[in-house]
Amino acid sequence: MSAPLKQIHLAAHFPGVNNTTVWSDPAAGSHIEFSSFVHFARTAERAKFDFLFLAEGLRLREQGGKIYDLDVVGRPDTFTVLAALAAVTDRLGLTGTINSTFNEPYEVARQFATLDHLSGGRSAWNVVTSWDAFTGENFRRGGFLPQQERYSRAKEFLATANELFDSWHGDEIVADQATGTFLRDARAGAFVHRGKHFDIHGRFNVPRSPQGRPVIFQAGDSDEGREFAASSADAIFSRHATLREGQAFYKDVKSRLAAYGRRPDQLLILPAATFVLGDTDAEAEEIAREVRRKQVSGATAIKHLELVWNRDLSAYDPDGPLPDVDPVVGEDHIAKGRAQVRMYRDPVAVAREWRQLAEANNWSIRDLVINTGNRQTFVGSPETVARTIDEFVQADAADGFILVPHITPGGLDPFADKVVPLLQERGVFRAEYEGTTLRDHLGLAHPDEARTERAAS
Repeated sequence: MSAPLKQIHLAAHFPGVNNTTVWSDPAAGSHIEFSSFVHFARTAERAKFDFLFLAEGLRLREQGGKIYDLDVVGRPDTFTVLAALAAVTDRLGLTGTINSTFNEPYEVARQFATLDHLSGGRSAWNVVTSWDAFTGENFRRGGFLPQQERYSRAKEFLATANELFDSWHGDEIVADQATGTFLRDARAGAFVHRGKHFDIHGRFNVPRSPQGRPVIFQAGDSDEGREFAASSADAIFSRHATLREGQAFYKDVKSRLAAYGRRPDQLLILPAATFVLGDTDAEAEEIAREVRRKQVSGATAIKHLELVWNRDLSAYDPDGPLPDVDPVVGEDHIAKGRAQVRMYRDPVAVAREWRQLAEANNWSIRDLVINTGNRQTFVGSPETVARTIDEFVQADAADGFILVPHITPGGLDPFADKVVPLLQERGVFRAEYEGTTLRDHLGLAHPDEARTERAAS
C-alpha cells in the first residue's frame, strides 16, 4: 500500500519593505495602512492558509550614508499589527518576528501570551538574533554583544520565555468558602531563572494561554541555527526553495531531531517562495520576466552591486559592464542594516564569479542582478504551480511554503482563487479549518501533551 499523501502547509508573508515588491505597479498599495494588512490577512484566511507572517525592521537601512529608498515609508510595530489583525480574523495564525538580542524575556513572553489569549490560540514567534552593531545603536545594548554569543543569548532567551509561559502550568483553583471567591494556588506565575544572560525572578502575570506557548519559528541557516531549530523550534522559515537545495536542507535538519528526542514531524520546514501566474506557462514566463525588470531598476541594480563591492558605484552605467576594480574588503561596510551583506562572505570571489557570468552571457550590471537575485520560485499556469508545489512537498523538499507575492496587498488573491482550489482537488490541502489554534493547523501537539509523551517514553 502506498503511503498517504503529505498535506501541504501554506502561509502568507506580508512583503513590507523589500526588493520583492513591485512598488511601481498601479495595483501596489500601502504597506503601513491597516486596510492593507486586513485585505492580505482576510485573503489568506479565505484560502484556509495556516498563518500570516510578519518580518521585523528595527532600524531604517542606509547605504552610502543615506536612508535606503524603500525604508522611508517606515516599519510598523509587529505586536500592534498582529493584535489588530486578531480582531478581524477568526482562524488564521499570526506569526511575528521578534528579536532576542535587544528585548527581554519577560516582556516578550507577556506580549505573546497576551496575543495568544486575544486571538484564541493563534500566535507564533519567529525567534531571531540581530547581526549588526548598526541596528544595536537604537537600543541600550548597542552593538556590544559579540556575534558568537547571539545564539547563546537566543537559546537562553527562548528557554527563559518558556519557563514564564509554563509558570501557570498545573496550578489548581482553590475556593475560599469564607468569602465566596476563587483563588489561584500561590505558585501561579512564580519563576526563578539564573543563567549567563538572564538573572530574573518574580511572578508572570498572564495566565496559561490557549496554546500553552506560541508556536516557535526559527530562520537561521548556519549550522548553529539549524541546531537551535532542531532543539527548540516548531518550524523553520527557510530560504532553500529549489528542489535539490530543499531536499538537502530538509534531510539535514530532520536528521538532527533524534538527538533531542524529537520525531521528524515535530519540526516543519517552510521555505519562502515567490510566484507568478498566467493563463498558460508561456504567459507566466513572460510576466515573470517583466516582474523581474520592475523589481530591479537601474538604480536598484547599482545599489545591489554595492553590497558586494562595498564602494560607491553611482558613476557606473547599470546597462554597462561590471566594474573592473575589486571589492573593498573590511568590517566597515557602505550598507548598514542590510542582511544581504552577510550572504557575500568572500566578496572578491563573488565579484570574480559575477564577472565570468556577465562575460559568458553578455550581461550588463542590471542583467546580472536580475538573473542572480530575483528569480521567482513558482512560475506557470495555476495547474503547473499547484502540481509543482505538490511535487516539492511529496519529495521532501519542504512541508509547505510561505508565499511572498510581489504586489501589496492584493498579490495573494490570484493564488487563493486559482491555485488553492487545485491543491484541494488533489487532496493535499484542507477545504476547511479543522481546528481553532495555529497548533491545530500545523498538526503540532499542545506543549502539555508533548510533555506527557516525553515522560511516557
